[in-house]
Amino acid sequence: MASIGAELRRLLGRGDVLSIARRYFVSNGFDGTLTCIGVVVGAVLSGVPDGLTVVKIGAGAAVGLCTSAVWSVWEIERAETRADIRRIERAMLTDLDDTRVERERRGARLLHAVASGLGPLIGVLVPLSPFVLEGSLLAMREAALVSIALGVGVLCAFGAYMGSISGQRWYVAAARMGLAGLVVAGINYFLP
Repeated sequence: MASIGAELRRLLGRGDVLSIARRYFVSNGFDGTLTCIGVVVGAVLSGVPDGLTVVKIGAGAAVGLCTSAVWSVWEIERAETRADIRRIERAMLTDLDDTRVERERRGARLLHAVASGLGPLIGVLVPLSPFVLEGSLLAMREAALVSIALGVGVLCAFGAYMGSISGQRWYVAAARMGLAGLVVAGINYFLP
């Protein structure tokens, strides 16, 4: 177990591995959050009677998005890693099966897939959380408004993080990302 932790720390210390994991996490988290906002607005406007039903619908979306995120990244990174290793093997005229290079690439692929799946999980579960309190502390519309606010907050956090690592004004990047949540909520509100 200690070697797994050491390997994980080493992989996270590599800028190329970390930047790809970060991209997958934020991109899929963005998708998950916007999907959740759409599900919430659509569910409430469609007359879903209780928060538990909204949570169930959102959980179904989370399962689909997380599965898609993990599976697609696993397969994409598998193909890209294999192509890269084959290129190195041709250049070195040697087989790299079960070498440090191959094991590092496999570890990076796993890290990327996990980061890819965590993004939408957070992006869906955080905004869904007010619906757990529906009926006891919040009415449906109140839960929806809190949910949208939390979703916009998650998007702002993603934007602030990306803005801070890229040297942009974090609050401008946060506002740009958060605006997407308001746009999705607005479009869904005005859809027939």
